[in-house]
Amino acid sequence: MGSSVGARTRSPAELLLFRTVILGAVLCPASSIKLSAPEAVQAMRGDDVTLSCSFTSTARTTSQMTVDWSFRPPDGGQLQMFFHFSGQAHPPQEGRFKDRVLWLGRPSRGEATVRLANVTLADNGTYTCSVRNPPDTHGAPAHTVLTVTPRAAALRFTDVAVLLLFVLLPSALIALGLLCRMCRPLGADRAPGYHSSIEVTDGEEFGSKHPDHKDRSLCCDLYLKDYSDDEMELPRLKGEVVGVAESHC
Repeated sequence: MGSSVGARTRSPAELLLFRTVILGAVLCPASSIKLSAPEAVQAMRGDDVTLSCSFTSTARTTSQMTVDWSFRPPDGGQLQMFFHFSGQAHPPQEGRFKDRVLWLGRPSRGEATVRLANVTLADNGTYTCSVRNPPDTHGAPAHTVLTVTPRAAALRFTDVAVLLLFVLLPSALIALGLLCRMCRPLGADRAPGYHSSIEVTDGEEFGSKHPDHKDRSLCCDLYLKDYSDDEMELPRLKGEVVGVAESHC
């Protein structure tokens, strides 16, 4: 009895609205968009970094689809939106990201990727990708933590050239010369007929040399000559010095 009374209190308009809601829930169930991105990205200062973001939607992408990229510093701070896509890319017109963001997304393939050029240490932080594709307007954003490290100092070509020219090359030449001198056979640089100052040939006495023989290895040789009393009386020749000792340089 009570149920029949309750059923009679519903008007035809209320019944129509109730049926419409139930039918809409069955034909168009509520769904949410799913996003994915790498958790962390490593880069060196001055590199170009690709911030990947992909999404999955139950609806076909249309011109109403939007993509937003935001940045939050490591110390927290306020979330800063630096890129927006809605039918076309809208890169930042001012601020730190100006002229540094390139749209690489392909919405038809579920890609919402961007590239950040010439990263610096100030770009360290968390990057957030948000995508809406009506009727899929709900879904958790994807986050990527970017870590930028200083680039190791590289040895410049000019430094290498100076090092080779003034240090390594002279050292190598000196070492090569000493090696060649050590490997040269003993006596290979002596001229034919050369005799050491301590060698005695046939017909010569130890400590005496012929006046015409010159030892090239000495700057100046001293030759001793003995003259008899009769030879002292002979006339002196022009340009000849008579004495006990004669120096040839």
